[in-house]
Amino acid sequence: MRIALVIARGIDRLSAAAGSLASWLALLMILIGAYNAVVRYLGRFMGWSLSSNVYIELQWYLFSVVFLLGAAYTLERNAHVRVDVFYGRLSPRSQAWVDFLGGLVFLIPFCIFALVTSWPLVANSWAVREVSSDPGGLPRYPIKAVILLSFSLLLLQAVSQVIHRLAFLRGADDMQSSGEIRL
Repeated sequence: MRIALVIARGIDRLSAAAGSLASWLALLMILIGAYNAVVRYLGRFMGWSLSSNVYIELQWYLFSVVFLLGAAYTLERNAHVRVDVFYGRLSPRSQAWVDFLGGLVFLIPFCIFALVTSWPLVANSWAVREVSSDPGGLPRYPIKAVILLSFSLLLLQAVSQVIHRLAFLRGADDMQSSGEIRL
């Protein structure tokens, strides 16, 4: 179990790094959005075209990356939306069982399903070097690859959560995940 917990803590650090990257990308996304809004109105006032589809698409791509990279981080922090009406009333041991079984039965299979079904779409996009149909648009194949990256990170974090919850259920009192269950 010690080796599994070491691996789980490593996965947690990877998810934390992805979350940190997502937070910086969120700032960049906001700055690009603000720039795009300002130059669009300034351009109208001056009669120039200062905005372009590149900035609009870049803002959407960054939003996608923030959302996709943030999924594993959010799970690591135990901050995903759930129905707390029941979960919050459970004992820490019961919560650990819900998280453990939910991870094994739902989350891990879902991540595998998402990876398997996304792979052909991403591979095809890379094969044809898919580009936006908008004038001056960005390539789409790199952003589609982030889908595979995000579900891989989420899968790893689900494994980490299952390991942490199993350790808790077996009596280990060192829940390292920030989403730890406290007694």
